[in-house]
Amino acid sequence: MDFTEPLLPGDVERLIGRDRDLERISGFLGRATSDGALLLSGDPGVGKTVFLDAVARSAADAGTRVLRVAGVQFEADVSYAALNQALLPLRETLDTLDEAHREALRVALGLGTGKLPERLVVFNAALAALQAAATRSPVLVVVDDLQWVDRVSAAVFGFVARRLRGSGIGFLAAMRSGTDGFFESGGLPTYELPPLDAESATRLVDSRFPRLGREARRRVLEAAQGNPLALLELPGALRGDRRATLETLPNVLPLGQRLQSLFVSRVRALPAATQTLLLLAALEGSGDLGVLHSSVRAMGGSADLDDLAAAEHDRLVLVDADTRRLVFRHPLIRSAVVEEATSSSRRAAHSVLAEVLSHQPELRAWHLGEAALAPDEKVAVLLEEAAHRILNRGNAVTAIAALTRAADLSPLGADRARRLAEAAYLGAEATGALSSASELLEDVRRADPDYGRSLHAAAATVQLLLNSDGDVSTAHRVLVGTIEDGAHGYDAGNAALVDALHLLALLCIYAGSPERWAPFHAALSRLRPGPPELLSLVGQLYSDPAYVGPETLRRLDRVVHGAASETDPAQIVRIGTVAVPADRLPVVREPSWRVVRQGRTGGPVRRHLGVLLHLALDAYHTGRWEEAVELSDEGLDLCLESGYSFFAWYFQYSKGLVVASRGDADTAQALADRMMDWASPRGLRAIIQYAEHVRALAHLAAGDFEESFRHALAVGGAGELAHSQVACRLFFDFVESAVRTGRRAEAAAHVRAVRASSIEELSPRLGLLATGAAALVAEDDEAAMRLFEKATALPDAAVWPFDRARVQLARGERLRRARTIPECREPLESALRTFQSLGSRPWAERAARELRAAGSAVSDADFGAGTELTPRERDIAELAASGLTNKQIAERFFISHRTVGAHLYQIYPKLGITSRGALRDALTALDAEADTDADHR
Repeated sequence: MDFTEPLLPGDVERLIGRDRDLERISGFLGRATSDGALLLSGDPGVGKTVFLDAVARSAADAGTRVLRVAGVQFEADVSYAALNQALLPLRETLDTLDEAHREALRVALGLGTGKLPERLVVFNAALAALQAAATRSPVLVVVDDLQWVDRVSAAVFGFVARRLRGSGIGFLAAMRSGTDGFFESGGLPTYELPPLDAESATRLVDSRFPRLGREARRRVLEAAQGNPLALLELPGALRGDRRATLETLPNVLPLGQRLQSLFVSRVRALPAATQTLLLLAALEGSGDLGVLHSSVRAMGGSADLDDLAAAEHDRLVLVDADTRRLVFRHPLIRSAVVEEATSSSRRAAHSVLAEVLSHQPELRAWHLGEAALAPDEKVAVLLEEAAHRILNRGNAVTAIAALTRAADLSPLGADRARRLAEAAYLGAEATGALSSASELLEDVRRADPDYGRSLHAAAATVQLLLNSDGDVSTAHRVLVGTIEDGAHGYDAGNAALVDALHLLALLCIYAGSPERWAPFHAALSRLRPGPPELLSLVGQLYSDPAYVGPETLRRLDRVVHGAASETDPAQIVRIGTVAVPADRLPVVREPSWRVVRQGRTGGPVRRHLGVLLHLALDAYHTGRWEEAVELSDEGLDLCLESGYSFFAWYFQYSKGLVVASRGDADTAQALADRMMDWASPRGLRAIIQYAEHVRALAHLAAGDFEESFRHALAVGGAGELAHSQVACRLFFDFVESAVRTGRRAEAAAHVRAVRASSIEELSPRLGLLATGAAALVAEDDEAAMRLFEKATALPDAAVWPFDRARVQLARGERLRRARTIPECREPLESALRTFQSLGSRPWAERAARELRAAGSAVSDADFGAGTELTPRERDIAELAASGLTNKQIAERFFISHRTVGAHLYQIYPKLGITSRGALRDALTALDAEADTDADHR
């Protein structure tokens, strides 16, 4: 289809009063070089489905291949159900894909067997299939009831919808206003389909019901409020004895309830056999006629598919001969069918569906669960097993639903409590459902008071404590008590025990006190046959990071290099955690980004937060500071949205490092203050130390070495490194500020402690800083130069640009003071270039001052090289100048509104302005200056 063609009048003649709306949609289809996705939203019954039908029919007539998908409320927990609808018509195209994509789709769509592929592989495979189809003819994917599309399919559609520019593929989806579903709509254009205006509503009623009396018409128009479905359905209820019933309706009755009642009355008028068929179709979800036929046969009796005719004649359903699927003409019809059915009828239908779908264990378990009338341990076990399979695919939300239903069916209180406790743990630890987790814990205590002290219940309680007003001491005591009292036998294969010990390790890290580690190490020593590698590593790398042996580092390298093939988000986060102390985060970068992408498309929130922190720290240390700020802001927003308030300090710290290094002392101080305000009343000593790190760095950047030393000293005195993760990262700042304030003895003592430890063996970055710190305190200039040269020549030193530039700056300063002027220029110039590229203005100014003192001409133009707008900054400035808000700009770039604000904060001084209102003139002047420069060249 040429998407520039308008919608044909013959295709949309039924759409009274929609000319303007159709022009908007036609405009969307005509933007061949723009984003090919549009979301259509509107109230129930406003005409979204009819609208989609008209667009699809017009597109098909013009030669476009149209792929139709309908979200199904009762199929929202079935992974890839909607994607199956979209791609099954492309089965011949799947054979043209490369093997990895072809097999991924075959397994995901249920066309083959094998290990379930990673989500991102399925995402790219789906896009590749659509692109392959688009080489033959344009493709339009049309999705109705997007709010009911299953979680994984919604993520696929979101992925595809953002990658259609110039592809010949269009994406048009409709969803009810005010419903979120699983689809992440941020950044995609949305068109709200409004109710009909009064004139169009009157015309629609008159065209369909020309004999309707004046008073009856007035009542219909008043009650429908422009809703097309209500306008077409309400007159039928005014006939005969139903008129009086309608007259008694409350004046402000919600529209959804009115329509629901009308649909129920229509369903109730159908023959019993037809109602049975519709109930099976509603509960099955996909509308597959094959499944429906098998289900009818399994039920016995005289009903068969021919009995659908009554529902088709009454325009309640449509049977698509091409796809062999039954489609309800409106979602409310499906709801009405289920509402009208008796509970025994629903259970019978679920039971039959479980039998027919016996080859699909998860669906079978779910239907058996819905069919069960009384507690049934066999069904509960099937649901629990299904939950664990679902969880292995990373879908914690559906796993929680299966576990809670399994708990409902558990005959014994202990089994019910165990399943509820696991659901509560998943809610608190993975999904961000903290309030639901709290309610589930109350259910655990009611089911079995003793099980409230189980590992899963204790872990969920700890998460709730951390994210409320609880202190780390209470959380530590609760978890240690449960571990020590448990009946787990210290079995290293007990997943709940391993999870609890990982959480205990985090509590020990947060507390920052050596004595907190004793119960952890005691439990680790009792594990049989031995502690898992990750648990052992986290204990060794965090309990005393200054003294880590080479064997531990070899084991660490094996673990982090195995992250590339890891699929469990929780394990990837844990691998990232052990990678932090020894600067192995770059190795874990790719799998961490995998988890971020899963999180952005509905994956577990807690895992998303964990890898965001690791990626932000990695970006800071490796010189990608804009990325570090964006990831930090994403984390802060996610903490606010999800209720994981405890973890906000992570991102305040990573962002604080960037702004402190850039000389933004006010923002750095504000971030450190928030960390302190949160950590102090909760006894979180480590977080207090991280806040002091930000403060020490900010004062060092400002040249206030006395204040910098004071904050560094708050982390630990001269020579004090043991048991402090922060002290092992802050030592260069400690030494530099001590030297600058005349405390050479303290600086030398600290260097001796560093060199006596294993810190410089942990990573090339720490080796660079340790050797640089030794050079700072060296009494002899020649010895200092040898150390500086050794530091900057260390393998991979360039991977850590800011740290390397600081050592180069110190080297250049020492050379200039030793009056070896020619030799000082090279390290100073190198440091200046790095600081400028990072936007680290205070350190760039220090390097420039040293160069000028050495006789080098550092012009304002040279120094200002870092003040040019980056491409991203230019885009943001243009959008802000056009009048868009920070939130609107953020949606364009899929970043947080805080990140937009941070960009503008950097943009204003670069343009020499102080407000948003001056942006347009400043950009115009910048363009004019660029044109003048080009003319001169």
